[in-house]
Amino acid sequence: MQDIVSASGANARWFQLYWPNDDEITASILRTVKAAGFKVLVVTLDTARMAWRPADLDTGFVPFVTGLGNDVGFSDPVFRQKFAERSGGKTPEEIPMVAAQYWLGEAFSGDSYDWERLEVLRKHWDGPIVLKGIQHPGDAVLAVQHGVDGIIVSNHGGRQMDGAVGSLEMLPEIVEAVGDKTTVLFDSGIRTGADIFKALALGAKAVLVGRPLMYGLGIAGKTGVRHVLACLLADLDGTMGLAGVKSVGDLNQAILRKVSYGGDIKTSI
Repeated sequence: MQDIVSASGANARWFQLYWPNDDEITASILRTVKAAGFKVLVVTLDTARMAWRPADLDTGFVPFVTGLGNDVGFSDPVFRQKFAERSGGKTPEEIPMVAAQYWLGEAFSGDSYDWERLEVLRKHWDGPIVLKGIQHPGDAVLAVQHGVDGIIVSNHGGRQMDGAVGSLEMLPEIVEAVGDKTTVLFDSGIRTGADIFKALALGAKAVLVGRPLMYGLGIAGKTGVRHVLACLLADLDGTMGLAGVKSVGDLNQAILRKVSYGGDIKTSI
């Protein structure tokens, strides 16, 4: 985390929380995040438990269970103390796979939280709170009623529930339900400028991009990330030009048409 802070300089920083079941660990992480200068807390809602991911299993992509990618937990002082108490004084570095089981049991506990549990976060976080994983207009309305500062319409990139509805399908209903009472962001499947164009036209204030940036990072480091972003922005600019739109502020639902394909229509058979 400190490396990210150093690299990002004065830029705004948001922290995405995979909410531990243990409130003491949660509070400790939030103290660290706040001290590091992060301003916005993004709370992941759709990972109460880890999904069955056949593609990851087929490729052997399960780094967390081997101890990789668990740095938020492994570096937290309260987590380390509790792990030492459970393991006879061991550290996560000594037995990373055992520590990974403990951390994943916290971050993906299988326990569901109700809306009142947001008070646990507010007790330890005085900045904006954004809920990531809203897929239903009713939940969006409840989020507004409970005073969150923003929501992210997301199905976790389709990686949590294989049969979940596409987030773009739900975006206009959610925007209509909350109006201007909160900030609506969008992710899940942004790969082109046309995707950005559609999400903004359907009412999202901004989009979030995940895997494409990681692909660029993996291939060419910082240069790869810059290239991916440049391609997305160039494609958005081209799409807007071809659609006759001068500014993203001019995007609206009237520009789009929803097309029904044959498979979407119930047959008489």
